[in-house]
Amino acid sequence: MRLRHAPLLLIAVTLSMAPLSIFAVAADAKTSHSATANLPYQTSRWNAGTPNSSTVVKDPSTGAITSYGDGAITYQVPSSTLIALGQSLYLQNCASCHGTQADGVPAGGTSGAYPNLRGLGAATIDFWVESGRMPAANPRAVQAMRGQPRLTAAQAVAISAWVNSLDPSYPAIPSVHLQGANVSNGAALFALNCAACHTIEGAGDALAFSTYAPSLHHVPANQIVEAIRTGPGNMPRFTGNLSDYQVRDIVAYVTSEIQHPRNVGGLGLGGLGPVAEGFVGLLIGVGLLAMIGYWVGERDE
Repeated sequence: MRLRHAPLLLIAVTLSMAPLSIFAVAADAKTSHSATANLPYQTSRWNAGTPNSSTVVKDPSTGAITSYGDGAITYQVPSSTLIALGQSLYLQNCASCHGTQADGVPAGGTSGAYPNLRGLGAATIDFWVESGRMPAANPRAVQAMRGQPRLTAAQAVAISAWVNSLDPSYPAIPSVHLQGANVSNGAALFALNCAACHTIEGAGDALAFSTYAPSLHHVPANQIVEAIRTGPGNMPRFTGNLSDYQVRDIVAYVTSEIQHPRNVGGLGLGGLGPVAEGFVGLLIGVGLLAMIGYWVGERDE
């Protein structure tokens, strides 16, 4: 009996999957765009963090890309006028570890001792500096912790301009346009792509080998985009699988519902989750009932 029905089952599964594959090919054909360069962060998907975007602006005199993006996110390539300042700031704050040429080889050091920064794109450099993770307080730490930035946002952009000039790449530095974002869609995308590490409440959690997924409760919108597009530390890099519009929805959800929860049902209890909240409710509820019962018993005596 099992052998007699196996071909029928195979045919049914094949037919049920065929329309999905056809739609997938059609969707890919609709959204694909030829890659502009063979770069580590390049993707063939349209509107996904690289110049495969709805809008690309070039310098009329040099033809170099100055910005690109769409209605969700605009990516700005740091101005070449910042390169000299960026080099000076880099040599003062970064060269002792990453080397004078940003190749990860400090003076008198060996290749591979520290991360090579060349070819990573301006957004990567901007994220690490602007989030306070770099310059590192402890270069030998397993994971750089977010902290008070030692350099200003403008200085971070200047350093990004110089490092990116050595080996130009993408993504550029993003600015997200939250107007028109779909928060409910962002919640679904966050649950699917982010919650496994950052938790559904965005509080962060421990990972393997003394690393952790950081809390998202005090992260600015542009740094959320940079993290999604560049994949700092253990985080995956989301390029071809999330469009700019999907990233905008995630950012809208994080900066609203996670960073400013409404807790319409009562006290949020720090967003610890239903198990902890149930335990607190049970503890207080049962404890209060026990005290009332004890008080009534004492009065009856």
